[in-house]
Amino acid sequence: MRDILNYSLLSHNTFGIDAICDRFVEFSSEEELVSLVSSLTESDEPLLILGGGSNLLLTDDYHGTVIHSAIKGISLVENESTDESVVLRVGSGEVFDDFVTYCVEHGYYGAENLSIIPGEVGASAVQNIGAYGVEAKDLIVKVEAIEIASGKKVSFTNADCQYAYRQSRFKGEWRNQYIITYVSYKLATSFVPNLDYGNIRAALEEKGIYQPSAKDLRNIIIEIRNAKLPDPKVEGNAGSFFMNPIVSKEKYLQLAEEYPNMPHYYLDEQREKIPAGWMIDQCGWKGRTLGRVGVHSKQALVLVNRGGAKGQDIVLLCKAIQDDVYKRFGIHIEPEVNIR
Repeated sequence: MRDILNYSLLSHNTFGIDAICDRFVEFSSEEELVSLVSSLTESDEPLLILGGGSNLLLTDDYHGTVIHSAIKGISLVENESTDESVVLRVGSGEVFDDFVTYCVEHGYYGAENLSIIPGEVGASAVQNIGAYGVEAKDLIVKVEAIEIASGKKVSFTNADCQYAYRQSRFKGEWRNQYIITYVSYKLATSFVPNLDYGNIRAALEEKGIYQPSAKDLRNIIIEIRNAKLPDPKVEGNAGSFFMNPIVSKEKYLQLAEEYPNMPHYYLDEQREKIPAGWMIDQCGWKGRTLGRVGVHSKQALVLVNRGGAKGQDIVLLCKAIQDDVYKRFGIHIEPEVNIR
């Protein structure tokens, strides 16, 4: 177990914010984590449970204790696997895209559309990450954790976690009550591609691929994402900064009359999802710079650190964009990123 005081979190957040935490602790096993939580005192508060830092904006130094999982490993849960599907138990400290790569290479299917989403496995169960018509909740069957107050091992079913769009009980009522150790995912053993979200099918057909393999699908999604998302090593960012708002059918119809070419995604008879990036672009923010931060030139959902930015610089940009979107569309867009 690593236990370091006055530790820089620069390498633990993709926005590239150089914030210092009072204490940084990294555990490599359930036993180490049980020992850690039993030793925590009031001086460790507030706690920050940190994954890969790809969905985090630090606005200042963190005067508390940061806890990070280094639990690794991917194993087959044999008694829960069948000819049609397998269950994989994955350490919370595994890089999520390494898990996706493992699945594609071993003939386990369903995670391909989540390729190269940054972050770690534990965070996938907290954030309910998603892309191209697939969400983590579609695959998760069990989440194992340690309860901070008692040090007890607990486990939760998918239903227990009450997943919704980029939400779970770990982000809400269970915040800082549990630290995730393992996540179990259910994958199919036969490949049925999910091609009908965004421009996946068109991008494949441009390459003459009409019956893609899982590797083909993964590669095209990597290509699409790399084309529109900046490399955090070049420009600090946390991927999509805002969630796509879900609006009532009435609100959607009102806007559709004014903007007949507005993109949208049907959810049900009462609700539609409108891309936040499109609204931000309509407000003229795409590619703009505000001091040391800005909006990416290829994807208006992405806020970037142009170099040397503070967390508060990004907060000010976020608020300016929210204000403009609300004034024009009457919709308040919420950050997907965890602002601390």
